[in-house]
Amino acid sequence: MNPSAAATAALSPAALSPAALADAPWVDRVDQAGISTLTMLRPERANPLSRPMIDALRAHLTAIAADRSIRVVVLAATGRAFCAGHDLRELKAHRDDEVWLRALFDDCSALMVALTHMPQPVIARVQGIATAAGCQLVSMCDLAVASSEARFALPGVNVGIFCTTPAVGVARSILRKQVLEMLLTGEAIDAQAALARGLVNRVVPAEALDDQVMHLATLIGSRSSALVAAGKQAFYRQVEMTLDAAYSLASAEMVRALGLDDAGEGIDAFLGKRAPTWSHG
Repeated sequence: MNPSAAATAALSPAALSPAALADAPWVDRVDQAGISTLTMLRPERANPLSRPMIDALRAHLTAIAADRSIRVVVLAATGRAFCAGHDLRELKAHRDDEVWLRALFDDCSALMVALTHMPQPVIARVQGIATAAGCQLVSMCDLAVASSEARFALPGVNVGIFCTTPAVGVARSILRKQVLEMLLTGEAIDAQAALARGLVNRVVPAEALDDQVMHLATLIGSRSSALVAAGKQAFYRQVEMTLDAAYSLASAEMVRALGLDDAGEGIDAFLGKRAPTWSHG
């Protein structure tokens, strides 16, 4: 897979003039064997969630959500950083424009929510630092695999901007006091700490990152896509409910799933000790 090598070389500051870089694509999409890899292409700026980056990611995710041939999405980045969060230069330029700022944060929030609404599972491939809204981006993906070199932080307090919106996503992945420590100190945590706190699923050496991401994506992609999509949506709905409501929804979803052709095929395949042939892609 390795989304970074060719793209980084092609879009490095040495390869492109400032004008050409401004016109270059912000996100690259590569589809292979039912897996769509979206790669952020601004390594020289640490892949910030600027207005163009947010717009590009939302456009790609919207297209992928409607593409039944795609079973899994991988969110990746070029360069040494995964994502440094919002572009501070952009924020400074619009500090006095409340309407523009509110639109930016609303659109960024819509991007984060869209990740959970995607029918396909989304895996973050975190090769480097993920800070502020970049840390939020990792937290809102369904799964995350990090290089042992990755770091995570909510450092807004260091520059006079509290990471309030990033905290929404991160607080839904790790414990409250752990989030508050990151928010109040601005200090970064390493990949092993992120793993222990539940922010990422797996940590591997940098050279094994692509293989581990592809292993997860291929494994998930081998399941019934219809079942995975429905199960993902039911999960996100029930985690915000009371216990009684969550069980009621989950029971109804179990009944619905058992009525699908894939359930019959899956059970028959298991009892017959053979691989299933899914009817939904």
